Amino acid sequence: QLSAAHRELQDNFDGMQRAERLSALGQLSAGLAHEIRNPLAAISGAAGILQRDAATPERRQECVRIIAKEAQRLDGLLTRFLDFARPRPPRREPVAPGSLIEAVRALTSHAIHRKPIRLEVDIQPGLPALTGDREQLEQVLLNLTINAIHASPEDGLVLLSARTEGTELVLSVQDEGHGVPSEHVGRLFDPFFTTKEEGTGLGLPVAHQIVTQLGGALAATRNPERGMTFAIRLPLDPQRHVQPSTPDSSRG
Repeated sequence: QLSAAHRELQDNFDGMQRAERLSALGQLSAGLAHEIRNPLAAISGAAGILQRDAATPERRQECVRIIAKEAQRLDGLLTRFLDFARPRPPRREPVAPGSLIEAVRALTSHAIHRKPIRLEVDIQPGLPALTGDREQLEQVLLNLTINAIHASPEDGLVLLSARTEGTELVLSVQDEGHGVPSEHVGRLFDPFFTTKEEGTGLGLPVAHQIVTQLGGALAATRNPERGMTFAIRLPLDPQRHVQPSTPDSSRG
């Protein structure tokens, strides 16, 4: 009887896992379908104008520009969706936190030239090297930093920092923007949720998934005065914390 009860419990558990995966897949598919409707509508409208002979040369050129822009938007959306749905396994290599922060600062210098803000770094001296995937960590930090720059007012401060707290390495990005309403903070890592007009709602979920695969955690908090802080916490001894690279291990 105990054996039969155990098998029944296991079957029920497996069924719940399958149902949860199907539910998550359904939500992702519905979100993707919703997000591609606007670009497709814009492309369809522009194509319809091009089919009419009455369109002026200027109008036709504008339609071509719209089609190219929306096609690029669709390509980016699908790329991020695949990054989330089929994440690649992280590599294991030594990563110097200070070098990582400086690389991200250099990569975002073009964004600073277009918007007058202050981008500063605060790196704790003598930080130990981290075992992780440098390319993926750079992708996450770059995404968070560009988001912070976009959210910041002119002459605002974006601070990139690296420090240790106990057995963890903490990489954080802090801005002085308007911040995210309290009721939305808990949804920032949900697929397709966005507070930006032209956001895909996949950048933060992909970042969250990458950090989780590396055995860490990504959290967003409202600053006491203004703005947001996104903190990446990674174990300094990753061998005990590495998680498998499967969609089931990610949030959302």
